[in-house]
Amino acid sequence: MVRDALRVLWTDTCTVTEYQEYVRDNKSTGHTEVDVLTDVPCKLSFERLQTVNQTESAPELVQATKLFIDNDITIKPGSKITVYRNGRTFEYSQSGDPGIFTNHQEIPLTPFEGYA
Repeated sequence: MVRDALRVLWTDTCTVTEYQEYVRDNKSTGHTEVDVLTDVPCKLSFERLQTVNQTESAPELVQATKLFIDNDITIKPGSKITVYRNGRTFEYSQSGDPGIFTNHQEIPLTPFEGYA
């Protein structure tokens, strides 16, 4: 019941993409993007953090981004997570271990800059 109530708030969807190795016709190997999960309900959360450096410059504003998603889903490190919200697309990578809770998990994200 709690899980269903949480999912009502998850108005975003995401696709999880992995960079997987494959064998070409000539027996050499290559890599390609493979969508391993598509149209998964989720919620993208933004939080502004103010960091203060011990310099004379102004404080730096940093944005922390989290993905709220079902706790039954496993996303491999290094995967690209594409989130769709209100006609906009955001691309991220997992930046840390997920926080696993009874009815969901929270995954810290960083902007996607390429596969490792």
